[in-house]
Amino acid sequence: MRIEVLHIEECPNWEHAGDRVREALDRLGDTSTTVAFRLLQTSEDAASVSFAGSPTITVDGEDLFPNGAQTTDLACRIYFTPNGVAGLPTVDQLEEAISARG
Repeated sequence: MRIEVLHIEECPNWEHAGDRVREALDRLGDTSTTVAFRLLQTSEDAASVSFAGSPTITVDGEDLFPNGAQTTDLACRIYFTPNGVAGLPTVDQLEEAISARG
């Protein structure tokens, strides 16, 4: 499994997204999967991947939280969490989504 955090430079949440993904993987007992980070600097960069705003977390190239909002805009993303709208999914949401991917 390949997990990647797609982000823009101005995003305040991309590093925390990686931390949360790592925590979710640890909870699942997966210590071997690495979390990679990819800085998107142009609209062309965003068009070449499954990007829905920063941070977008992908597993094997597919958005872990697909919502049909793929974009080439270098903008921030929001996630719907149990506590309301946030700039990141919760660790519980990540754990569930990663587990569902097998």
